[in-house]
Amino acid sequence: MSILPSTVGALLKSRAYPHKPQKIELVQTQMSFILLTGEYVYKIKKPVNLGYLDYTTLEKRHFFCQQELELNRRLCPGAYLAVVPITMSLRGAKRRSNLLCIEGRGKAIEYAVKMKQLPQDRMMDVLLPRGQVTLEMVAKVAEKLVNFHQKAETNQEIAAFGRLDVIRQNTNENFAQTEKYIGTSITAEQYRHLKNYTDDFVDSNASLFDKRVGEGKIRDCHGDLHAAHVCFTDDTRLPSPGGQVCIYDCIEFNDRFRYSDVASEVAFLAMDLDRYQQAGLSRHLVDTYVGLGHDEELLKLLDFYKCYRAYVRGKVESFKLDDPYIPEEEKTKVLTAARSYFQLAESYV
Repeated sequence: MSILPSTVGALLKSRAYPHKPQKIELVQTQMSFILLTGEYVYKIKKPVNLGYLDYTTLEKRHFFCQQELELNRRLCPGAYLAVVPITMSLRGAKRRSNLLCIEGRGKAIEYAVKMKQLPQDRMMDVLLPRGQVTLEMVAKVAEKLVNFHQKAETNQEIAAFGRLDVIRQNTNENFAQTEKYIGTSITAEQYRHLKNYTDDFVDSNASLFDKRVGEGKIRDCHGDLHAAHVCFTDDTRLPSPGGQVCIYDCIEFNDRFRYSDVASEVAFLAMDLDRYQQAGLSRHLVDTYVGLGHDEELLKLLDFYKCYRAYVRGKVESFKLDDPYIPEEEKTKVLTAARSYFQLAESYV
């Protein structure tokens, strides 16, 4: 059994929680139900197979909940609390849709990642439009990333993800998966332009990619580092090495998306800062990282990886156009976002 949209409504009732929250808000992504209760967040994986992830069995969802907990504790240790069961009360079986219980007793029918709820008004993507992200704040993020990348795991298996054939696999997959959106979120001209640029850059810089592998620059990274996943918090309950910066919601479902050149990770956030028309902050992030990490060679790859990351975000937004659970009015905003990412990708060519 799994939690489906028809039954998740039972988790919008206060009695389903041990701390009886006064207000519960449901947020959906393509792969998760996220329940915000004020003090805690509960993240439940949808029973979906999207090709690049497979959550179709309870065992798999439990495993990836554990992965999410452990991997995110690297950059946001105090916020990720536990993997907790969701159980079905034995009382009133005929009313089972109303009797789901988070952290309940009995046999687990589902699992959730339990987190402390981070302050929404301190998220980087909220602060950026208000002009409330400073050079000092960006430098703190860069410092945290340098420390994280230097300690992040690397070995022969991880390093192999920086090989030319894997990079080609990743880029080719992007173009194969977005071909169906030509004429919708991306124009045919943009598609050809970006594909030709990407193929030419990879072919022309084979020795540079090989050198990065040899120098140990391929690490077990965050994998999804954009502004919405960075929180600046003064909450002393959230110990955060390198300062009160919490970087959360890393990729746990596919190692290939997380094992990457550190240059790609830095470029991801730099690209997102560009998207918010904060070129100065973007440059400061990169310059601070390069200075502290002594990685000047990163600059040779910066625009390539910015382009790649913007294209991936355009692809992910395009995928939402096919999600039956996203209302049509919201898909209008999704389409606008997808188009803007593809335009941004082209700006780096």
